[in-house]
Amino acid sequence: MIVKVTRSGGFAGLMAHGELDTSGQPDADRLEAALRALDPARLGSGRPQPDRYVYRVEVRDAPDRDATHLTVAEQDLDETTAWLLDRVLQG
Repeated sequence: MIVKVTRSGGFAGLMAHGELDTSGQPDADRLEAALRALDPARLGSGRPQPDRYVYRVEVRDAPDRDATHLTVAEQDLDETTAWLLDRVLQG
């Protein structure tokens, strides 16, 4: 799976980008399980709050597949989703 994450907002308003192909990663099983668990219905509204991050996520099963797009606000992150987004941003 291929995942791209863009983080914006926060106190300084800086942006961060990350992209990761799960194939070949030592934690591929955990990454892919976290990606499959992303559920737009439980991720909240994606509405930003002052001085908090907003994450835009793009997930593809393969490079030639259509992408799934999600927007997640920092206040709506659960532990698994927070780990996943940080892992992608760190490469």
